[in-house]
Amino acid sequence: MLPSHSRMRRAGEFAAAIRGGRRAGRPTLVVHLSDRGDPRHAPLVGFVVSRAVGGAVVRNRVRRRLRHLVRARLDMLPGGSLLVVRANPPAASARSEQLAAELDVALDRLIGRRVPGRTPRSPAVTDGRA
Repeated sequence: MLPSHSRMRRAGEFAAAIRGGRRAGRPTLVVHLSDRGDPRHAPLVGFVVSRAVGGAVVRNRVRRRLRHLVRARLDMLPGGSLLVVRANPPAASARSEQLAAELDVALDRLIGRRVPGRTPRSPAVTDGRA
């Protein structure tokens, strides 16, 4: 479970992360990341799992799996950030390893951290010719 001080509870926080933040999409999930402006605050995390994912039991299982994965990555989030993880319907049948890999790729895109086992992309080198 996520620490109490890291849970997103207000609709305004969800809206700020989704509308005002950056987004990285994967087949099983979409991650929204926004900055609250004060890096002294702990990052807040929220989850959106709609009925399109499945029934109540399936939705709660997906939410628990995502919460467990995000908890392990909480210290990698910038201070004062708002993170919303939205599950897509394929998340219901995805293995935990696939969800973890897609969450890592999405977070890598948004916060630019280096994921272990992946080589960083080098910028294209140009010789000045057009």
